[in-house]
Amino acid sequence: MTGAAARDFDVVLVLSGGNALGAFEAGVYEALHAQGLQPDWVVGASIGAINAALIVGSAPEQRVETLRAFWRPGMVPIAGLPWMTSAMETGRRTAAVGWTAMAGRSGIFGPLLSSMTPWTDDRPSIFETNQLSSTLAQLIDFDLLNAGPCRFTATAVDLQTGEDVVFDSRDRTIGPDHIRASAALPIAFPPVEVDGRWHVDGGLSANLPLDPVLSEPSARLVLCIAVDLLPLGGAVPTTLGEAASRMQDLIFAAQSRRTIARWQAVHAGREDVRIALLRLAYTEQEEEVAGKALDFSPETIERRWAAGHRAGLGAAERVAEGALSIGAVGLNVVGGGEG
Repeated sequence: MTGAAARDFDVVLVLSGGNALGAFEAGVYEALHAQGLQPDWVVGASIGAINAALIVGSAPEQRVETLRAFWRPGMVPIAGLPWMTSAMETGRRTAAVGWTAMAGRSGIFGPLLSSMTPWTDDRPSIFETNQLSSTLAQLIDFDLLNAGPCRFTATAVDLQTGEDVVFDSRDRTIGPDHIRASAALPIAFPPVEVDGRWHVDGGLSANLPLDPVLSEPSARLVLCIAVDLLPLGGAVPTTLGEAASRMQDLIFAAQSRRTIARWQAVHAGREDVRIALLRLAYTEQEEEVAGKALDFSPETIERRWAAGHRAGLGAAERVAEGALSIGAVGLNVVGGGEG
């Protein structure tokens, strides 16, 4: 696989929201990176915006280690626990969700009393995210993110007007608050003020933020790899927990389906548009539980990362085999990871 300088097409990576499920995106990136598919532009919403900033704000040779530092700080890789029954694994994951709900996730968010900033009536929330600013400042080279060769974009929603907001390194200087705003999911996390406006999670409008990419096609061929953490297809639930998880999947994944269909219609037959859209969905969720987005346990993070790595390798192989018809006119949507 050749590097970015030798390619005749641009690579755009679009990363969706999903909180702790975002370890899957890190695994996808690791695989793409190893195969020479480093992106020219990374777009993210919510945890996808955080992962995007970690990637764009790091030198290429340091990107995977930066993602590891965020997702697996001090973590010893775990090969798996084959002796655990399905019921035991469900119990372990459920307990991990409960622990995060009480204690938060160090370095990202915590109970309000964990912050020096007191709770205020104008920013009601369960957790604070001030510590995320410190983590981002420590891990990200913001000079590189803002002026480097790889473009960065995060999406958010104006809390008062409901308008979509785009934070793009091409037209503004990005700082930690822009990223925090993209991941400010009410009521868990407080809204974030940027330029006098209060912002909340971009995933509320479009959890897979394809609009910035598909609304402005470039003159070059584009391979858009869109990583969706919530699957559209899934089994019929048999428990209340499964029903809650499936509801969450459908709410957000349906957004992705409608967005893709809309842009397919807009770009149909356009000879000035040549985009291959490959959607990679995190489908290996048989062991996930209700509240899965709060399971930051080392075992689960490791397995999600590995699942993403497998998906990323599959995508890279398809590109290497020329299976994506990148040169086709219009928006060429290629299924991936979901059948």
